[in-house]
Amino acid sequence: MEIESVSKSGESTMSKAVEHLRADLVKIRAGKANPAILDGIMVEYYGTPTALSQVANISIADSKTLSIQPWEKPMLAVIEQAIFQANLGITPMNDGENIRISIPPLTEERRKLLVKQAKAAGEEAKVSIRNERQKLMNFIKKEVKDGFPEDQGKKLEASIQGLVNNFSAKIDEIVKSKETEVMTV
Repeated sequence: MEIESVSKSGESTMSKAVEHLRADLVKIRAGKANPAILDGIMVEYYGTPTALSQVANISIADSKTLSIQPWEKPMLAVIEQAIFQANLGITPMNDGENIRISIPPLTEERRKLLVKQAKAAGEEAKVSIRNERQKLMNFIKKEVKDGFPEDQGKKLEASIQGLVNNFSAKIDEIVKSKETEVMTV
């Protein structure tokens, strides 16, 4: 790896950490129906674990209800069981044609718990960014030791620290936004 490409690869990795955080926070429901809360649920489809979205149409019936319509009727029970096993705190209702999921209103205690989850996910993203910074800083120090100009190494370290600060601020902003969304009744 060339030292010039080091900050680009670091920025890419940090950007992925922020995108991963966004994807994680979408799964934290804020009392509104959102098909994304079912992302990651796998169902057994002819012996193969398959994403729920690949075997059924997931739509929003109203602001508090999700509707799941499987492509094949025998999948109803399998999908229902997969949702129970995912332990999302929601109960699927099978009417023989569709599965409906009513999103219960959040209690104050549950909202605080969800905010804690969001903050923990934000902290995980920050740790990932700090680990990347450490890896890059070690690489730069090694290169400086091997003959790379020290002043350019210091500039690169400062630029990487700037990236870390920017991405940390983005993470704080994303978590704060999710906290506001969850705590709004």
